[in-house]
Amino acid sequence: MYNKDTIYIIGDAKTSSNNPIMQKYNAFFIGLVVDRTSHLIVDADCSATISLTSSFVKHLFEGQSMLNVDGVIDEISSRYFGSSQKALTVAFKNAHIKYMQIIES
Repeated sequence: MYNKDTIYIIGDAKTSSNNPIMQKYNAFFIGLVVDRTSHLIVDADCSATISLTSSFVKHLFEGQSMLNVDGVIDEISSRYFGSSQKALTVAFKNAHIKYMQIIES
């Protein structure tokens, strides 16, 4: 399904304790499949309690560059208005840090 140039990265964050995601998973996670040659996100998913959230997050991230942190964060802040908006941003930043460590090593 994914070519040999892709890698899988998890980003995580805490969210408010009354958020259903926190109650179910104890944290908010995003999983990203990234092509390390183009730096593009080819697939994404998240720990969500509603499948539409997962689907929307997938489309929010697909095609985005892991090197364009500000652009991705702008996209999140202008399009995602779920209660986990801040957690989604923090989880992406966490995944970006991991990605940079991977490609720099």
